[in-house]
Amino acid sequence: MKVLLFGATGMIGQGVLRECLLDPRVTQALVVGRRLTGQTHPKLREVLHQDYLDFSAIEADLSGLDACFFCLGVSSAGLTEDAYRRVTYETTLAAAGTLSRLNPGMTFSYVSGAGTDSTERGRVMWARVKGATENALLRLPFKAVYLFRPGAIQPLYGITSSTKLYRILYRVLGPLFPILKALFPDSFTTTEQLGRAMLHTGLEGAPKAVLETRDINRL
Repeated sequence: MKVLLFGATGMIGQGVLRECLLDPRVTQALVVGRRLTGQTHPKLREVLHQDYLDFSAIEADLSGLDACFFCLGVSSAGLTEDAYRRVTYETTLAAAGTLSRLNPGMTFSYVSGAGTDSTERGRVMWARVKGATENALLRLPFKAVYLFRPGAIQPLYGITSSTKLYRILYRVLGPLFPILKALFPDSFTTTEQLGRAMLHTGLEGAPKAVLETRDINRL
């Protein structure tokens, strides 16, 4: 199976890439990003691309793929709704629209977030935009679309967040994660569990499209 990853340098993307490289069923892991991951592996291939609103220049690289794991995301803090929509909704749909045209048999797995608003009418801005993104993805002609809504995520195996604030929070809360995960198993997951769950959807599918933390941990 040939898979594609967006956001492989972020915390979630690092976890997904790790599982793809470890799984023998994955024959190639193609990473599209604005910078290199810094990793080397026989199955890893990287394509640098800067314009996430136009993928026409690399369409030849985006054909013949079986699954896409879309792990790009930014915090909404300090952004207007228009700005957040541009980097969340528009970039995701630009990539997904291109991929659905080139690979109609593809499975597309998207990292959303706990609390996403599928009605698109709630008071929380980021939740509305994520909901609109999810809904638009479900309308595209993919083989299947899976929407991941994780809550708190514990990074493992040296994986770190690219966001400074999150790195500080993980450093402070790190020792408490095992306790919190035991007390609230449906609210906490790890980069390993999330990575394996996303890979599972690409390889075998899942019983439903929207996957909350408890579903992620079961997969």
